[in-house]
Amino acid sequence: MTIFYLVRHGEPDWGLKEERNLKGAMRDYVPLTAQGVIQAEQVLDTNSDLVNCEVIISSPYTRSLQTAAIINRGLGKPLQVEFDLHEWTPDNWQAATVNEIEELWRDYMEHGGCYPSGEIKLWESRENLLNRTSQVLKKYVNHSKVMVVCHGMVIATLMQLISEDVQLCGVYEYALNP
Repeated sequence: MTIFYLVRHGEPDWGLKEERNLKGAMRDYVPLTAQGVIQAEQVLDTNSDLVNCEVIISSPYTRSLQTAAIINRGLGKPLQVEFDLHEWTPDNWQAATVNEIEELWRDYMEHGGCYPSGEIKLWESRENLLNRTSQVLKKYVNHSKVMVVCHGMVIATLMQLISEDVQLCGVYEYALNP
């Protein structure tokens, strides 16, 4: 059995996104805030099991990669970027506005992440999110412990949690049998 330590990234600088009016995939380039850096620096202090991880895998988004790099400073473990660990896509990487994304989120929640019969939505389904992230994790079942730095919706979907309950730099243990 492989234990995956799912680590949510630190606090992202959404103010930069707003200031620069970043849309679509550009919104995922924002770095961590100073507080986000501190959160990432403290992860190992409160989660001693992480030092036993054999490898770190990360979402390609800046906030996750920066978090993984900060955590890994003292560990020196191999760090792999896995594209399919990216966050849930509310708008299929279109240049949606904040209001449009909020509406897509409400629609996703209203339908429990499942497309209504005969409909395809702009947002990524829960099933697709679960399938793509599970496929990534299956590639690492030859390890006993793996750190996964990713996003709130990824963790919430895998752990069957409410996304709002997934804390910044929170660590969640997830087991997977080969």
